[in-house]
Amino acid sequence: MEQRKTDQVGVELKRLPHGEGLKLPHYATDGAAGMDVLSAEDVTITPGARHAVATGLSLAIPQGFEIQVRPRSGLALKHGITVPNTPGTIDSDYRGELKVIMINHGTEPFAISRGDRVAQLVPPPVTQARW
Repeated sequence: MEQRKTDQVGVELKRLPHGEGLKLPHYATDGAAGMDVLSAEDVTITPGARHAVATGLSLAIPQGFEIQVRPRSGLALKHGITVPNTPGTIDSDYRGELKVIMINHGTEPFAISRGDRVAQLVPPPVTQARW
């Protein structure tokens, strides 16, 4: 099978003070579609509860792109932890901290530790409608 070159887009990133020392979002494998993003906080999400998990990052997404926040399938399958507004959209003009809205659909409290992988980020191009 012919291997296709993957497109790349540059995204400016600012590490916030509580994100110091954490790995930047990264692709786990060469074939990964999404970058793993890590939690910058310790938090426990009780069953049925939601929490906006801090990442300690602020992004400057180029105009014409968005960042989609997607759940990690293993968290959903094993623990019932997911991103309720999947995919979450980070617009190119948003400059605040990237937070991942997570919900616990499981039956047990779920602890997230600083440095845990909590979601995946995908930077697709944006097409706007005209009316």
